[in-house]
Amino acid sequence: MKKVTTENMKVVLVAIFFLAVVVILLVPGESKEAVKGPKVTDKVFFDIKIGDEEIGRIVIGLFGKTVPKTVKNFVELAKKHETEKTEGKLVGYKGSKFHRVIQGFMIQGGDFTRGDGTGGESIYGAKFEDENFKLKHYGAGWLSMANAGKNTNGSQFFITTAKTPWLDGRHVIFGKVLEGMKVVRMIETTKKGANDKPVQDVVVLDSGVLPVESPFAVAKEDAEE
Repeated sequence: MKKVTTENMKVVLVAIFFLAVVVILLVPGESKEAVKGPKVTDKVFFDIKIGDEEIGRIVIGLFGKTVPKTVKNFVELAKKHETEKTEGKLVGYKGSKFHRVIQGFMIQGGDFTRGDGTGGESIYGAKFEDENFKLKHYGAGWLSMANAGKNTNGSQFFITTAKTPWLDGRHVIFGKVLEGMKVVRMIETTKKGANDKPVQDVVVLDSGVLPVESPFAVAKEDAEE
């Protein structure tokens, strides 16, 4: 009987050891890293069309705790068509185009007044100041404000398709692609003409806001493809 008890004890100890190992392995490294990253407080979607083909949806997480003013501008412009009479003109991102695309760098859009990169406006007026530069251009899939120099933010933005550290401290990062990097890549590789303008119009067919039950962090790395 004593021998059986000893063997049972060995089995129990071995089982406890392996259980502890399994628990450690189940703690994902990604979530540990993500905890150190910015927190998503809001989500916006863009449904995209190239020419006559609907190619899918991009979902972007926005960092409202880090850059609240910049995020509010983007959120309001994404849903402004729902609350304001358009009277035949664009009032926000719905219907606007990605007017400038550079492979290996970024895709740029948000100019809903002129459509060529010379227009656009914020909800605060024509331009508003750089909120802060706490976040960097960590890799592909990060959302940043386009500008014409210091404190000239309007409605134009770009999504990186590679790491762009030379833009750190010059452009305000305020979001990251959560879903739809495949769509971003399709835009990135579409045929371009003069001034990096897509030959076929790349249009935001629809835009809007998605619910976020509770804020969550994202890792400071490339968006998932």
